[in-house]
Amino acid sequence: MTTNKERTWNLDNSYARLPELFYRKVKPVSVRSPEVVIFNEELAQTLGLDPSHLKSQAGIEVLAGNHVPEGGEPIAQAYAGHQFGHFTMLGDGRAVLLGEQVTPSNERYDIQLKGSGRTPFSRGGDGRAALGPMIREYLISEAMYHLGVPTTRSLSVATTGDTVIREDMLSGAVLTRVAASHLRFGTFEYAARWGEAEDVRTLADYAIDRHYAELKEKENRYLSLLEKVADQQASLIAKWQCIGFIHGVMNTDNMTISGETIDYGPCAFMDEYDPATVFSSIDKQGRYAYQNQPAIGQWNLARFAETLLPLIHEDQDQAIETAKEVLSKYADFYHQYWLEGMRRKLGLQQEQEQDKDLIVRLLELMKEHKADFTNTFRALTLGQPEDTAMHHTEEFKAWYKTWQERVEKENRTSSDVYETMRTSNPSVIPRNHRVEEALEAAVEEGDYSVFKQLMTVLSDPYAYSSEQEEYTQLPKPSNIPYVTYCGT
Repeated sequence: MTTNKERTWNLDNSYARLPELFYRKVKPVSVRSPEVVIFNEELAQTLGLDPSHLKSQAGIEVLAGNHVPEGGEPIAQAYAGHQFGHFTMLGDGRAVLLGEQVTPSNERYDIQLKGSGRTPFSRGGDGRAALGPMIREYLISEAMYHLGVPTTRSLSVATTGDTVIREDMLSGAVLTRVAASHLRFGTFEYAARWGEAEDVRTLADYAIDRHYAELKEKENRYLSLLEKVADQQASLIAKWQCIGFIHGVMNTDNMTISGETIDYGPCAFMDEYDPATVFSSIDKQGRYAYQNQPAIGQWNLARFAETLLPLIHEDQDQAIETAKEVLSKYADFYHQYWLEGMRRKLGLQQEQEQDKDLIVRLLELMKEHKADFTNTFRALTLGQPEDTAMHHTEEFKAWYKTWQERVEKENRTSSDVYETMRTSNPSVIPRNHRVEEALEAAVEEGDYSVFKQLMTVLSDPYAYSSEQEEYTQLPKPSNIPYVTYCGT
């Protein structure tokens, strides 16, 4: 029997109306003793959900996968992907899409349980997730949201009372992930490889209906879809670069049609500025290093474009040439977004020819003097150049003078320039050592106070408040480089 409060769920599953090629029906696997340990009340309200119900035992049963709410139609999505350049069949191996929550404002968001048990795509895995990586994804995805970067979000983390076996025995958990959709480049690769041209067309039409309805009237809607996705990816990756974020595993199955950041496995933020920075333990060759992210974005788009060729033009040669023209625009899209973002970080809004040289020179000095990425721009924002790692050098003094002269050409008040910089340069980011502190306290000691305090600070990263001061501090020097793992 369905209670009134349970009707706060307003679930549909439009994806399940696609051909069965694209998914498998599957139910989450029940867990022994669920408990919600982290809950996102603000997001719940945005979704039109009743927080008090979700925190009740009945709500917890849904968030842990023990009960499918009214309107839910759980499925595991099928997709493929190029992982480190190599194509492979994938699919939701430990995630179940309950459906799409239709909000009071008629927006549609996927509700996915991650760590909810085996599916037909588990490939020998147990389909479960450990508590630490689920907390990590919650923390980083919510931090990204508040930094103003398009991202999936996290509604809750529930412990299961069960143990998962990895290198050690670990506490199990389920993350409830919220996304505009889980349509990936790899979803199209799967359709192109194992379906027919009409299946790709069906998927493309669905993507347009779901995300880019304005393209329906275009003369060639599929070419327009490629260009729109290229623009979205360029904008997203430029935002990553402007905050020093390194995704770590930019496989085509981890890139979304909606332009959201997804899958926070081995991601991290740079401290010391070095374009060659890699954190992921599995990225041995540096394929997904910070400096390579823009180019990888274009490589991934080329794989997406290949799936659309039969839809773009019936003549393959013509389709290829037309797609190449669109792909060539990506570099221009990216450069424009990056330049706009970096200008704003220096308080600039107008475009002047020398701006790129000014930006590049600063980054060169930052690399040479091992300057912290976030704190360098924070110091400039606060008018405290003496707090930068290179303030004592003649090269930086010359650069600073040139920058001040450039700012004067804006013909704006100093308060306007400051406001531009403050809203473009976060005072705090989820620094790796702080993330690890929060995870260790939660997982090892059951103490979520460190996590909650960190989330409070990260919920307003541009505040420049006194409470944020201690979170701007760098980690203690170490000879051991920080390494991330694909635990999620």
